[in-house]
Amino acid sequence: MDNNTNHEIKQYVVFKLGNEEYGVDIQRVQIIERIQNITRVPKSPYFIKGVINLRGEIIPVMSLRVKFELEPDDYTDETRIIIVKIDENQVGMIVDQVKEVLQLSTEVIENVQGFTSDINLNFIQGVGKVNDHIVTLLNLKNLIDSTLNNPKENQPAQ
Repeated sequence: MDNNTNHEIKQYVVFKLGNEEYGVDIQRVQIIERIQNITRVPKSPYFIKGVINLRGEIIPVMSLRVKFELEPDDYTDETRIIIVKIDENQVGMIVDQVKEVLQLSTEVIENVQGFTSDINLNFIQGVGKVNDHIVTLLNLKNLIDSTLNNPKENQPAQ
């Protein structure tokens, strides 16, 4: 028996932003909610849309489109807020559409060295090849840490 083939299988929640597909580790996903009333918070970073009250918990909600410097959000019936948890921090991410839960083997995930992207490479864990398309896998820890700890970073050009 060949022991070199113990590739780990992980599950990812795949969602769309524009025409691109992204994935986040399903173990980090708390819940997926329909878009709801978001209360604006003064002086919050430009990509934080505000907070939502989810069963008594106040959770900041960010626009991944704005964070990734894409065109602004356009809410539709497909728009969702994916609530993720990293360490003790919960953050909601507004996405255009949640597509599926995907199982990917570590052998089909490639790292992103030398990869050109509009997104800060710190936010990308790798890319998964699925049939005929690519899913960009996000590094949620770096994304959330940058959101909570460096709110002034990535300010849009004035």
